Amino acid sequence: MSPTELSRAFAAVRARLTSGDEFDPYRLDRRDPELVAALLPFFELINRRWLRLRVEGLENLPAAQALFVGNHNGGIMGPDLSCTLATLWRHASQRPLYAMAHDFAMRHLTPLGRFIQGVGGMRADPKNAAQVLARGGNVLVYPGGDLEAFRHFKHRDRIVFGPRAGFVKVAQQAKVSLVPIVAHGAHRSSVILHEGEWLARALGLTARARLRRFPIALGLPWGVGVGPWVPFLPLPLGIRLRILAPIPAPPSVDPLEVRDLVVERMQAALHDMAGEDR
Repeated sequence: MSPTELSRAFAAVRARLTSGDEFDPYRLDRRDPELVAALLPFFELINRRWLRLRVEGLENLPAAQALFVGNHNGGIMGPDLSCTLATLWRHASQRPLYAMAHDFAMRHLTPLGRFIQGVGGMRADPKNAAQVLARGGNVLVYPGGDLEAFRHFKHRDRIVFGPRAGFVKVAQQAKVSLVPIVAHGAHRSSVILHEGEWLARALGLTARARLRRFPIALGLPWGVGVGPWVPFLPLPLGIRLRILAPIPAPPSVDPLEVRDLVVERMQAALHDMAGEDR
């Protein structure tokens, strides 16, 4: 990445963060292709040099529309997110990509929400995903949300979606396939010691920000980090992405059945990847 490209990337981010435009987390017209293009070389540099990203299964990326399904690690803004976004921007760029973002980022941290919106982030609402698919775009979703992002370190090799199946219903209504993208390695950025479910309830975060976890974690540069808003420095321990074959989501099939199949295949892949890296 040249100094000019780096300067361009930082200038684009600064312009987005300092924009005086009124922020509306529901708008879908704030995605900025120029911001995406400016950030792609920077993300790829970080992914390659620091996160040592390895990607498998690029041949499984469909030319047709898709709803990409990822697993969350290392917090809501974990390093696997930049790896997944850059991979899809580079290799599935024939359609604009939008990513469903947690309410906490989109409604309670305005500068972060403004930046996320610029790269295609949108409030995690099935109606938003349906609109993007209706307009010909692709959607990236993390069904596990904070349940998975802040799971205890001992569960780091487990797919945790909970009861959520709304993403399947969106795919069924839009008649698109589900393409799982399994990430391994990002959990090493922080060691979740306590998930803090009762803390989230006690602080009212479950009701106000749809957060059901208030984690206590070990990680750099803080040592001990408390709360879902604490970012951790990703360690250069290597991240892998494995893109799995598309999974059809026929409207006639029970969404829970499709969700369970997605989880089953993602879990098998994650188990395999974890075993290979031991």
